Amino acid sequence: MRLLVECASARWFGTLVMAAGLMTGVSVYGQGAGTEKLHLMPLPSSVQMGQGELVLGTNFKAGFDGQHDARLDAALDRFLVQLDRQCGGIRRAQHDAAQNAALVLTVKVAGPGGAVQSVDEDESYKLTVSASAAQLSAATDVGAMHGMETLLQLADMKEGACRLPAVSIDDVPRFRWRGLHLDVSRHFETVEVIKRTLDGMAVAKLNVFHWHLSDDQGFRAESKKFPRFTQVASDGLFYTQEQMKDVVAYARARGIRVVPEFDMPGHTSSWLVAYPEFGAEEIKEMPITFGIPQAELDPSNEKTYKFLDELIGEMGAIFPDAYFHIGGDETKGKGWEENPRIAEFMKKKGFDKPEKLQAYFNQRLLPILQKHGKKMMGWDEILTPELPKDIMVQSWRGEKSLAAGAEQGYVGILSAPYYLDAMKTSEMMFLADPIPADTKLTPEQQKLIWGGEICMWGEQINPETVDSRIWPRSLAIAERFWSPQSDRDVADMYRRLRAASLELEDVGLTHVSGPQTLRRNLAGSAHPEALNVMAAAVEPATFGERYQAQKTDRLTSLDRMIDAVVPDPPARQEIARQVDAALSGDKAAAMKLRRRFESWQEVAPEIQAMAAQSARLSDQSDRARQLGALGTAGLEALAFIETHAAAPSAWVDAQKAAIEEAKKPSGLTRFVFLPAMEKLIEAAGAPAR
Repeated sequence: MRLLVECASARWFGTLVMAAGLMTGVSVYGQGAGTEKLHLMPLPSSVQMGQGELVLGTNFKAGFDGQHDARLDAALDRFLVQLDRQCGGIRRAQHDAAQNAALVLTVKVAGPGGAVQSVDEDESYKLTVSASAAQLSAATDVGAMHGMETLLQLADMKEGACRLPAVSIDDVPRFRWRGLHLDVSRHFETVEVIKRTLDGMAVAKLNVFHWHLSDDQGFRAESKKFPRFTQVASDGLFYTQEQMKDVVAYARARGIRVVPEFDMPGHTSSWLVAYPEFGAEEIKEMPITFGIPQAELDPSNEKTYKFLDELIGEMGAIFPDAYFHIGGDETKGKGWEENPRIAEFMKKKGFDKPEKLQAYFNQRLLPILQKHGKKMMGWDEILTPELPKDIMVQSWRGEKSLAAGAEQGYVGILSAPYYLDAMKTSEMMFLADPIPADTKLTPEQQKLIWGGEICMWGEQINPETVDSRIWPRSLAIAERFWSPQSDRDVADMYRRLRAASLELEDVGLTHVSGPQTLRRNLAGSAHPEALNVMAAAVEPATFGERYQAQKTDRLTSLDRMIDAVVPDPPARQEIARQVDAALSGDKAAAMKLRRRFESWQEVAPEIQAMAAQSARLSDQSDRARQLGALGTAGLEALAFIETHAAAPSAWVDAQKAAIEEAKKPSGLTRFVFLPAMEKLIEAAGAPAR
């Protein structure tokens, strides 16, 4: 599933630049005077700017109008801590305010929402800010929490005070299912990582945490009924039942549902190491390699279903959400065909291929889930005529597969374009839509597409690197799930993304500081300036590319330069803008480019020297050499342009050849500025004007 999607990414991008302008009658952020200065993300449904500003001074007091519960109390407390971090003095003002003082921020909810949050929870809110006060109203706690996140993004320090612009926001999500999938089976992630991921999701207004708890490389959930899962199939890395309950409560406090995934009937090596009696073949140990090992549960064994009944009942009590993800992907069925007893069972049932036996397994599994109050959810492969229409299909195969399910009457969500391990840009994923503008689905069929999920697979992440792989790109996808379909302004998305990225750091994520820490470690210095310069100009190869180059497995050290750089870094847009501006005669932009190119020249020999001394940096020597050479080419191109002298054709050809060489894989990193450099070289070779 993972690698196939990466290979399709280029085709996806070619079909995903849809026409904008739908959602007529909706007042979209950016249309009114002054809205271009805001950095709200995700984009609200409707924003109307008013006159003036609300100053948050020593008279600040926030409170409730009418009923509220402990969950909303806690949400307001977290909001005040964050607002205090941005503004200063907020908590003191709140503490010192007289009991009968007028509220500067009033929060009002109609009710708390469901005891167990459902897909139908009303998440809308209205926020009004005038020069004298702010009012936030919502149908539920969850909507109010979304409104608080928006209010935090409105706050701005200027002229010596913290201010909110006068504004009226009426906001509701476009899709009801806005998820983030995290695989913790291949590389275990601590509870601390899970909680800070949930904090980031709250900022992004994502509402489903899809927790991938079992796969071939590990079973990460404690089962008291089946203790061998944690004794022999977890390497000692698992979540206790109390920890899982704590995560569910932590997520609920932030308006996020938790959907567990226990992959079956394939991807079950860890299951069968612990309980071989339920398998089609003997599995002696969990694989350290990735891919699709041959390991399947035995659908012909009645004891398998009794086992699943007990396990699902136990896990279902920990995870109260209505949906239970069974995986169901990539079950090749080779073990079934090679097992004489199962092969005979298939023959008696008239199953001529493994897909038929898997459909039988899912038919038997469905009433077990229903018995425990759960609805079946799985990847594309569970979509078969043998199952009823109330299952949910998560599409890793793409928009066409998702649409085909909707045409057959199945509810589904899209994940294919949102695979973070493919290292696609925020732009590519932002423009990918669960329901494209040119969809052929009828309005009724479109209602069956509930949204999408971002997918973070675990082959090449650990607690030190996971944040930089998820964030801030997930903000762009979260906006696609929340905001109007007509929201297509890529440049403005990036402008707001850079501001919102800092907000993520403020809630505890390490997507900026984590790579910086690793670069210090690689350099053996508190000031790794050379690696920082290089890191700004490159991004990591995809998981698939790294796997092909290194044959990565669970024991591969994730501590190389590829792990210390981030996908889609800001320099991609910065250099492109500077080149365009310089070619338009902007001397300041040309000066910034010159300084950047000079820094590339300066650090190249230093990094080459480091690479000669360090095994962990040894693969960066060629990249460093290329960076220095491209810095020289950039400086020479600027000189030709500034003197109005066309560069010789031989020089242009040589630079183009260098750029083509720089496009090739090397050191598991890719340069992000080459299109802009090509434009600069072309301009340098153009006839003088």
